[in-house]
Amino acid sequence: MKNQDFVTVAVVYGQIKAEVFKSHLESEDIPVYLQYESLGKVTGITIDGLGKIKIKVPHEFAEEAKQILQQVTIEPESDQT
Repeated sequence: MKNQDFVTVAVVYGQIKAEVFKSHLESEDIPVYLQYESLGKVTGITIDGLGKIKIKVPHEFAEEAKQILQQVTIEPESDQT
């Protein structure tokens, strides 16, 4: 399957959130492709589009993927001091 057959179902900031979403989709047997600028990943900067990650799936899985991602919640880290 070529990358041009993939469509964007979500845009997130930060590699960790993208990987969590990817994991949820893959657990439902949906192929996932993460598209990002390498500079954002290397530096960890998430401003002005750096750190923006597009979550892409094949067109035929797009609606199912969107429904799954709407159910995913990521809790913010708590300060346990």
